[in-house]
Amino acid sequence: MANLGDGPGINYGGQVDYKKLFYSEEKASLRVPISLLKGYGKLEMGLALARNTSASSTRLGMYFPYDPTDTITGAENAPGRAYIVADTGTSTAIFYVGMDDSYKFLVGDDVVLVGSSESAENLGAITAIDRTTYTHMAKITATDSISGGFTIANYAYAVVEGYDTCVGILQETRDTGEGSTAAGAKGNLIIGNCVLYTGMLTNLDSNAQTDISASELGQYTYIR
Repeated sequence: MANLGDGPGINYGGQVDYKKLFYSEEKASLRVPISLLKGYGKLEMGLALARNTSASSTRLGMYFPYDPTDTITGAENAPGRAYIVADTGTSTAIFYVGMDDSYKFLVGDDVVLVGSSESAENLGAITAIDRTTYTHMAKITATDSISGGFTIANYAYAVVEGYDTCVGILQETRDTGEGSTAAGAKGNLIIGNCVLYTGMLTNLDSNAQTDISASELGQYTYIR
């Protein structure tokens, strides 16, 4: 007996949110075209973005989700994070993340470990990503050894260098893909001269507002 999924049909997808991002005239805003890093899944319009600042990476200057760092509780909407799946040791440059999350990184990217009770550590450039030893997780080796102990209990995660500086707002929803089939995406970055609806903005914490000279005025956010 054939599976129901074998027959012809149409999948219309999930419900689409048609809310507006711009309160001001969209065409008057300052925007630039950008390339989004692969592996971060579907990124909704209004998401705060960061820029890859890894000096030796072939992906230098590409964009990915800004990481909200006001507080770290593990409950943040933070698609830029790759949570570790095993507590790290010290005096080693190795850590482990889920297999799909490993595709957020590329050899040459500078990687940073962050946790709720540890100071962030920049481990330098990634030198190897092992996706063959295990089926459920990837082993990532960086240049510099870890000095602190990053644990699952403290919501420790890995991010690409540049994660903590917001550079603008994603204008339209884009799908960067997940796992081994991820391909990245093109988009537009809003950098100023606009008023946006506050409720449509994601991850724009107080640090990000300072980075892009944004002011929240009730239901509106003004970017100079």
